[in-house]
Amino acid sequence: MDTDPKFVNNTTRSTSSTELESLGMSVDPLAAEMTVPFIKHPLEHTWTLWYLQSDRSKSWEELQNEITSFDMVEDFWSLYTHIKPPSELRFGSDYSLFKKGIQPMWEDEANKFGGRWVIATGRRSKFELDKLWLDVILILIGESFDHTEEICGAVINLRGKQNKISVWTANGQNEGAVIHIGLKLREMLRLPPLQMQYQLHKDSMTKQGSMVKSVYCL
Repeated sequence: MDTDPKFVNNTTRSTSSTELESLGMSVDPLAAEMTVPFIKHPLEHTWTLWYLQSDRSKSWEELQNEITSFDMVEDFWSLYTHIKPPSELRFGSDYSLFKKGIQPMWEDEANKFGGRWVIATGRRSKFELDKLWLDVILILIGESFDHTEEICGAVINLRGKQNKISVWTANGQNEGAVIHIGLKLREMLRLPPLQMQYQLHKDSMTKQGSMVKSVYCL
């Protein structure tokens, strides 16, 4: 993926050959023509962005559209600046960002024994919603947790009644890791208390009605 030039910080001032020679410094014409290679910064994991748009005629798996994968900081920013922010998506749409090889589905082998921290978005403005989603995915790809092996991905659901952001973990029975991840999220996102609930995927799959019981609240 090409790097978006607007994110390349080019603050170095060039000095002409005449100026250098006036200071008693010789200039190698070949060296002057050489360009400094752009060095990309690798991420710890490769991540895949998915997009879903509601369609009752298709299965959940068919609705999932894999957009692209990235493993470099610069490639992430290039991608992010070329797609619509969540606030511009239609209701019924989702963005999902997961480690490569994991599908944004409860049934995936990496997800089926896990759960998710659900973040209440409340009545946020479009700008605030987009910023919250960006902050969440930066925390994920930046490996900001001690238990990074427990992180599967994150999802933002755009719905008419209330939008929802969730961070998915691999093992819902690993209480120590689950609580650590929740507390770290609350701290880094600067959320007030009782804005996050942890739900097991198995409870979501067997729920009756719209409510899913919460295992933890922070």
